[in-house]
Amino acid sequence: MRETNFVGSCIRKGSSSDQDDEPSPPPKRRKTATTQSKQPKPKTSTTAPIAKPKNTKSKRKPNPKSKPLALLTPPSNPLPPSLPPSRHHPQTYHHPLLLTSPQSRSALLSWFTKVHSSRLMPWRKPFLSPLTTPRPLLAKRAYEVWISEIMLQQTRVATVISYWNRWMEKWPTMEDLASAKEDEVLSLWQGLGYYSRAKRVHEAAQVVVNEMGGLLPAEVGELVEKVPGVGRYTAGAIAAIVFGRAEAMVDGNVVRVLSRQLGVYGDAKGKEVVEGIWEVAGELARVVAGEEEEVSEVPGRWGQALMELGSTVCTPKPNCEDCSITATCRAYHEGLALAKGEEGGNVLGDIEDACGICHSWEEEEEDDEETKRQKTRSTGIQQTVSDYFAKLSRQEEDEDGAEVPDCRQMQIIVNHARKFPLRKPKKKVREEEIVVCAIRRRSDGKYLIHQRPEKGLLANMWELPSHTLPPTTGNSIAARQMESERYVTQLLTKTKAGSGDGKRKREMPTSVGVIRRGGEVANVPWVFSHLRLTMHVHGFVLKDQSVTQGSSDPRSKWASVDEINEVSMGTGMRHCWEHVRGLGYLGLESSSDESESRERSQTTRNRIPK
Repeated sequence: MRETNFVGSCIRKGSSSDQDDEPSPPPKRRKTATTQSKQPKPKTSTTAPIAKPKNTKSKRKPNPKSKPLALLTPPSNPLPPSLPPSRHHPQTYHHPLLLTSPQSRSALLSWFTKVHSSRLMPWRKPFLSPLTTPRPLLAKRAYEVWISEIMLQQTRVATVISYWNRWMEKWPTMEDLASAKEDEVLSLWQGLGYYSRAKRVHEAAQVVVNEMGGLLPAEVGELVEKVPGVGRYTAGAIAAIVFGRAEAMVDGNVVRVLSRQLGVYGDAKGKEVVEGIWEVAGELARVVAGEEEEVSEVPGRWGQALMELGSTVCTPKPNCEDCSITATCRAYHEGLALAKGEEGGNVLGDIEDACGICHSWEEEEEDDEETKRQKTRSTGIQQTVSDYFAKLSRQEEDEDGAEVPDCRQMQIIVNHARKFPLRKPKKKVREEEIVVCAIRRRSDGKYLIHQRPEKGLLANMWELPSHTLPPTTGNSIAARQMESERYVTQLLTKTKAGSGDGKRKREMPTSVGVIRRGGEVANVPWVFSHLRLTMHVHGFVLKDQSVTQGSSDPRSKWASVDEINEVSMGTGMRHCWEHVRGLGYLGLESSSDESESRERSQTTRNRIPK
């Protein structure tokens, strides 16, 4: 579940975009005479059971100020595949064929029933009807799904499983989480990244407990508006999976699946494409839900089936041969037409109806490195063997009577489908180097640590004192050592009252007892979504028991090894600390200790690539 930043804050794992599920304003509704005549909607009680929703279709009114999207407008006649290089077609070409193919929708749900248990996800549980389930059980189920969806943003499923299990063991209910301390929440979240998610989850739990009686709302608009950190993806997932509502769930995997289903070769981050995919996903959810009861497990299963398909089959390099909905896939049929040697005709009737979503076809992608490797592998004896079996398979048909592509044709189909959606070049990640200074007081063995600002990257996390290296600093150990000593000097310099003139005297670091400069003990690379960081770890030991500089700031303190092991610390900084803790800076009282530590430090530098 979750990769590209296609839907902004609503996309789950895959890339490392440092964005959370930001709330978006609820859609505005136009007041009409009809709506004004209705009785005002009563406030939802925090103790009342979940009421059966009325016909949700009648509530979904289009915004009169917005132009209807052509993606949901079917063409007057069936359109043939629009082939490159021109790919001229009207917007109606992208009408989702899944809307008119109950066989394909049923095939996808049947496939999901067979495979959903193959990846053991502890948050996947049988559907509990909100009409009959006791409130405490429903609240716990909503809480479990919510936590899983937040954790899965920008994070792989395999990584999330162990975190989710530990989380539920420590805080099994919303009330338990609301009463926890923020430091505890950040500590357990350590390693998942994007720590603002943990802070918002903690804040949201307190809101839900104090204002909603511990049960998350069932309506998407209310979830987005009232629960911190919940955007329309997470809201849709909760509404569909927990409450059985016909709501869309669009993550990066669904973006990829629907882009190929619709044949949309457009900017995956463009507003028009984003809104178009959400509109189609919402209509599909309503059509699927309309085939069953108004409240059922079907909407949740449908949304999860699309995501599962995108994460296991319709991947960036798709396995089209195992896909259950190729019959409705525009990208698949375009690839099949190319494989058969068909030429691209103009399926556009009137130039005024031309699609304004798709970009010009990128011909240079035809000979990218992956395609070249595939062409190389298909030569020689391997090609001869595949040609032999291709002749046998050309006459085969599947259960529906459709011709089954041979090996060569399937490779062309895959190469064509993998171009969807359009991928823009990634921006270059900024690079930065810092010195991390492990400053230990020999008298009590404590280290100086700082707490980061309340906002920004790694907000409120603890760290060893760190300093960004100026661009003018040479890329050498000696230059970094000099810069780290200068930084520690400023950090630990004492100030004393002057002789009656109000001035203060600054003392040099020798006055604060620097007895050992341990040099550079490690180089720790760490990558954020927007920043490639290299942390150069330097060690210092102080002999003066009275040294307190750096701890006068309420966000700084001297802490023992055990205390540092327990504080909330970013994963990269935690690696730095592990190097410090394991390389002898716990005790350098004797010259023999210094010699041994120097040898270990040099060995570590030799092991770590620069």
